[in-house]
Amino acid sequence: MLANYLPILLFLIVSIGLGFTLLVAGKLLSPSKPSAQKNSPYECGFEAFEDARMKFDVRYYLVAILFILFDLEIAFLFPWAIVLDDIGVFGFLAMVVFLLVLVVGFIYEWMRGALEWE
Repeated sequence: MLANYLPILLFLIVSIGLGFTLLVAGKLLSPSKPSAQKNSPYECGFEAFEDARMKFDVRYYLVAILFILFDLEIAFLFPWAIVLDDIGVFGFLAMVVFLLVLVVGFIYEWMRGALEWE
């Protein structure tokens, strides 16, 4: 029984060892020439003018959530399209329901003005 897990154990040992070796080699072999300009905070080409913990407008989060929503839609469409012949009518109808829910959400957000930017 434990012999079945030997390849997994070897893979973990080799991967952890390789990762550790590459980190140590990178730290030892890389040039380290710190300067005031390299260690200064960088924000879009100009000096930071506010606290890093300032509040963001809620629209940034809304756009991020909408992006994740439609990104997930595409992520589910590719595997579904590949196995469409195998899953039959039930799989097709399940995806139609899924897409219908996403379209209703998209129309709701559109009507609420979430896609408008000032």
